[in-house]
Amino acid sequence: MLHPNYSMPTQNSNKTTRKTATRPVKVGPNDMGKLPPQAIELEESVLGALMIEKEAFVSVSDILRPDVFYKEQNQRIFEAIQALAVQEEPIDILSVTEKLKKLGTLEEAGGVAYLTDLTRRVASAAHLRYHAQVLGQKATARALIHMATEIEELGYDETQDVEELMNKAEGDIFNISQQNQKRDVVQIDSVIDEAFKRMRAASQNEGNISGIPSGFTELDKITSGWQKSDLIIIAARPAMGKTAFVLSMAKNIAVNFRQPVAMFSLEMSKVQLANRLLMNVCEIEGDKIKNGKLSKDEWNRLEHKVRDLQGAPIYIDDTPALSVFELKSKARKLVREHKVGLIIIDYLQLMNAQGMNFGSREQEVSIISRNLKTLAKELDIPIIALSQLNRGVEARSGVDGKKPQLSDLRESGAIEQDADMVCFIHRPEYYHLYSDEKDGKDLRGLGQIIIAKHRNGAVADIWLRFVAKYARFQNENESFDSEDLTPLPSAGEISIRSSMGNADGAQLEQEDAPF
Repeated sequence: MLHPNYSMPTQNSNKTTRKTATRPVKVGPNDMGKLPPQAIELEESVLGALMIEKEAFVSVSDILRPDVFYKEQNQRIFEAIQALAVQEEPIDILSVTEKLKKLGTLEEAGGVAYLTDLTRRVASAAHLRYHAQVLGQKATARALIHMATEIEELGYDETQDVEELMNKAEGDIFNISQQNQKRDVVQIDSVIDEAFKRMRAASQNEGNISGIPSGFTELDKITSGWQKSDLIIIAARPAMGKTAFVLSMAKNIAVNFRQPVAMFSLEMSKVQLANRLLMNVCEIEGDKIKNGKLSKDEWNRLEHKVRDLQGAPIYIDDTPALSVFELKSKARKLVREHKVGLIIIDYLQLMNAQGMNFGSREQEVSIISRNLKTLAKELDIPIIALSQLNRGVEARSGVDGKKPQLSDLRESGAIEQDADMVCFIHRPEYYHLYSDEKDGKDLRGLGQIIIAKHRNGAVADIWLRFVAKYARFQNENESFDSEDLTPLPSAGEISIRSSMGNADGAQLEQEDAPF
């Protein structure tokens, strides 16, 4: 039953210019005469409790917002209570009345009589948090109705692009879900129990690997495997072998360790990725994979080794211009239906956050990286995202100057902040650096994995062997062909090559992505 003082909200153009912390979602009765989800009596009970109980606001400040209240009078009162709390002033009927007077909204809030009535009808704040949670659920339902109504109207507009409309819907749902994505505080004992459980499981694994093993021995020693809920950024300049690295790793994880892995490729098609995997596993050069000009021995090797890939738990999605919201939906399904334990994204700068408005590309990348981190936490799996570096590397000289730095990350602020680990791929021979001046180490055919940020461990430099003609990374001490030490083309030489591939048949990455 509605309270006698309750009246339906009406639109007032004079009120739209006043600034509030959060503008309420306005939803009126629909064509069938239904009222939007609401609980006016609970709203009044909550406000009364906030004005009679000294610490009441603290207990519900994480739930309540002005737009949680349906009745506009109640929104104005809560805004005053919230302002008092921010200024660390007492919250009672007198202080709220004075604050409303200063804000010029006392009459709009129902006047002193309404405030007095609110405090009289409440005996205690015993069930305050429960009541606040109910109000939050009602507000979420109203927001969903408002969003669905807007989407429905746009759906009838034939000038609207359906793809953009879908992205808008995803973005709106994300915004609503973010407002309600809260976790309760837990006592430390249960957390310690979970930590011990993971430690015991790790102690039973060979090589002290507690996460997903990459198959690269020295790298796994530093990381103990890719850890659950971590966002790992792997960045490099074009032609360093980012895709080759993650494909080599995906093969190790899925084929050698039989752990399901998913790869979202925004740059290469599924067939191109399959060709790369065939090169990697079957040790056949890329140009022969593409043109099918294989010798009898190579056909035999292909037919024999391809069995390693058949049935492997590798899942590939090559949707171009993938939005982060679509990725989240697909990732949840992959984890739920296929028990995927690791997700790889190639690459971050090709993603978008359509359906949301941004002032700059940096803001959009910030939303993307933050969503990838929250997704890793939600699914409790590691997520690896490839990233491009800016041209700062090319401008520096010397052996150390060519090594990537955190400041070389494109849109580096947000990416560096959200990532639990940042790794760079650096191949000195690309810059005609064939030996280490310090110790004389032969650098031909080697790639350096530079762990530049490691939130839960040490930073280090790891050497891997890069077999160019098979587009494959492997452990440094694994066997290799001496032909693989042939110096690869420099940046200048690459620019005049066909974009279809290099001399070894391995497709080169484009010099610059759109962003």
